[in-house]
Amino acid sequence: MKLTVVGGGSTYTPELIDGFARLRDTLPIEELVLVDPAAERLELVGGLARRIFAKQGHPGRIVTTDDLDKGVEGADAVLLQLRVGGQAARQQDETWPLECGCVGQETTGAGGLAKALRTVPVVLDIAERVRRTNPDAWIIDFTNPVGIVTRALLQAGHKAVGLCNVAIGFQRKFAGMLGVAPADVHLDHVGLNHLTWETGVRLGGPEGEDVLPKLLTAHGTDIAADLHLPRPLLDRLGVVPSYYLRYYYAHDEVVRELRTKPSRAAEVAAMERELLDLYADPALDEKPELLARRGGAFYSEAAVDLTASLLGRGGSTYQVVNAYNRGTLPFLPDDAVIEVQAAVGPKGPTPLSVPSEDPLYGGLMASVTTYEDLALRAALHGGRDRVFRALLAHPLVGQYVYAESLTDQLIAHNREHLAWA
Repeated sequence: MKLTVVGGGSTYTPELIDGFARLRDTLPIEELVLVDPAAERLELVGGLARRIFAKQGHPGRIVTTDDLDKGVEGADAVLLQLRVGGQAARQQDETWPLECGCVGQETTGAGGLAKALRTVPVVLDIAERVRRTNPDAWIIDFTNPVGIVTRALLQAGHKAVGLCNVAIGFQRKFAGMLGVAPADVHLDHVGLNHLTWETGVRLGGPEGEDVLPKLLTAHGTDIAADLHLPRPLLDRLGVVPSYYLRYYYAHDEVVRELRTKPSRAAEVAAMERELLDLYADPALDEKPELLARRGGAFYSEAAVDLTASLLGRGGSTYQVVNAYNRGTLPFLPDDAVIEVQAAVGPKGPTPLSVPSEDPLYGGLMASVTTYEDLALRAALHGGRDRVFRALLAHPLVGQYVYAESLTDQLIAHNREHLAWA
């Protein structure tokens, strides 16, 4: 089996390598190719990756290259984890929206739109090159904003599935609180990427007992603290929102916080420099503890599980993925990309049925789906007016004065990445 990771020079990659090494019986990789144009980073990451494999006795071969076509040729699956513009672009995404009093964040709001506009054309070019060299390969997208990027891939006819680590993080957290194995926890996870709610926590599978009410009663304070939301809100909702919902439920509070502390991008950039120094140590042969603070926790387990299922090598029957709606949520278009539990196999994901959704959540999903549709049009076709329309539609922007100003700033800060600008 050959797997290719595009963006293999990411400081995330050792987390992925560790999962591949530990779970080699689930996903027996013979060749793993790390593709990245940043040669120096790639060699540091690749060197650590080889040492991790060697320490854990993995027989697979790790190859590093900046040649995308060669890297994806013959691959059974291609994982995408790239960041167009790097941390410098992320720093901009998280700061200039604050000037208008809007959330500055890399996956949602105005910053998320900027990232989508930079990313979608690059990802589609990569996917076309995969299709030319190996049309049967699955494309697994971990590149944000996952929902919009996955929708672009699917609309272009690619064999693609989107992946996020939010659900597996909740699964692991709830399993620990309940004192059960993670595999025994099935989430009623519903929404869009980075706009999701856990509406049930079932033991044993989709038809198991829903223990979410008990979980909230016993552990609601800790769960709320992790989400930076008040416990009474969770009690009133009776569900667990993802931490990204804080940008909606506590927008003004978040903006005040973001204006008074260093950006997450600055923190991550400093962390990446430290990680790369660690990766350069030839004695290091395991992922360092610092990597856990980088983000992407449990990404490797989710990626192994999904890849194994898509390639018919086992994996869990049910997994949370980003896939076409196709009637699962009847209030959204069939070609909307939703994030829900799905049965996953070699033919791809089939979303499980979802109970009637509370309008409190469904309304926000519908609004953000409209934004994502407009954002994808702007990413595919360009133009100032398309950018403005997407911003005006986003619930975190909404007002035309803000949309006008943010449109100008988005274009000014991203001109080098926007061919039409």
